[in-house]
Amino acid sequence: MVRVLVLGGYGFIGQSVMRRLVVDGHAVTGLGRRADIGLRQAPDCRWIGADIAALLSPSDWLPHLAGIDAVVNCSGALQTGGRDRLQPLQHDAMVALFAACEQAGTRRFIQVSAPGAVPSAATEFLRTKGMADAALRASGLDWLVLKPALVIAANAYGGTALLRMLAAFPLVLPIVHAKARVGTVSMDELAGFVAGAVSPEVPARQDIDLVEAEPGTLRDVVLAFRRWLGYPPPRAVLALPRWAGLGVARVADLLAWLGWRSPLRSTALRVIEDGILGNPAAFAAATGHPIRPLRETLAALPATIQERWFGRLFQALPLMVVALAAFWLLSGAVGLARADQAVALLTAAGFAPSLAAGAVIGGSLVDLALGAAVLCRPLARRACYGMMAVSLFYVLAGTLFLPHLWLDPLGPYVKVLPGLVLAWVLSLLLEER
Repeated sequence: MVRVLVLGGYGFIGQSVMRRLVVDGHAVTGLGRRADIGLRQAPDCRWIGADIAALLSPSDWLPHLAGIDAVVNCSGALQTGGRDRLQPLQHDAMVALFAACEQAGTRRFIQVSAPGAVPSAATEFLRTKGMADAALRASGLDWLVLKPALVIAANAYGGTALLRMLAAFPLVLPIVHAKARVGTVSMDELAGFVAGAVSPEVPARQDIDLVEAEPGTLRDVVLAFRRWLGYPPPRAVLALPRWAGLGVARVADLLAWLGWRSPLRSTALRVIEDGILGNPAAFAAATGHPIRPLRETLAALPATIQERWFGRLFQALPLMVVALAAFWLLSGAVGLARADQAVALLTAAGFAPSLAAGAVIGGSLVDLALGAAVLCRPLARRACYGMMAVSLFYVLAGTLFLPHLWLDPLGPYVKVLPGLVLAWVLSLLLEER
């Protein structure tokens, strides 16, 4: 049994690595920003709640390394923005951790990096990963640097969510960088290799790419996902120009500062454009077999109705956010602009003029606040709950004081109900982990 600390333990890769380590009989500790999320996913494991980007000295790490034999770093982020800061997260904290491992006697360190990660890389994501990889190689630890290609899993997050979304497009298939070569690896193979590599018997101090031997193009990968999902072939594949992708990516980059971690940000497009490739020889030499090709990976995963729902709903999610934000912002703006008419309506129902004015202005401000809050990812789910509560209040209060509006030909009460349901559905879709 090896006592293992997994960084990013409830992330896309980390949660699968932790499950495999537990199955193999190791004692596993997970580290993530919130220990409560980790405990919900893996209640039998020990959890540490900490922001890796804030652990910038060896002394910050040493308490977390007590009794630990091996560290697996599955943490990382695609791009700086919102709560993510790549330089401290992917390099500065790692350099401090390498030094702390040497001091604590934790010899084994497995770094989950990425193809193309070098200190001179064009993107901050690959550059900071590459800098950390270089620092690890220069350390005295028993290290392994693993560079998995596009990881395919039953869980949908990041690139795998994007593939499902693209594959689910009705009628046509729009793709940017359709000819870029994209290698894949199954999550089972990655997690299984990591679980074996924590053992000191596995030779250390080597870089290993986890990638299939014959990567296809992005077009091939998305079409394979479309077949896997059971959709008919598209009537046309639209190879969109690079500038179209850059336009979408710039919008996604701006939204990242509001907390939305879109897989369509500029870093993702640049990585895809350069290709997701590697040398499969080291993995084959270490295991005696190559990485499975994509067709075998997909054949081993069930494509159920849930998969098809996800692909369609992932397309609809941003439209839901925009629709709700527009509805509530416009409602608040119209309420302020036509406050005199609304006040007159309430006054006719028996409200004192001052109370009616306060209710109209206050309600309009609440509408504006909820419309703005749903655009901010950390507040979006609570904004949905607020929309539901305010909608119910409007309908109940209106029924009590202005019941005749139920028969109004414009249906002011009836039209509140679809918005209430939409807010509820969006609140369900905003769960990330």
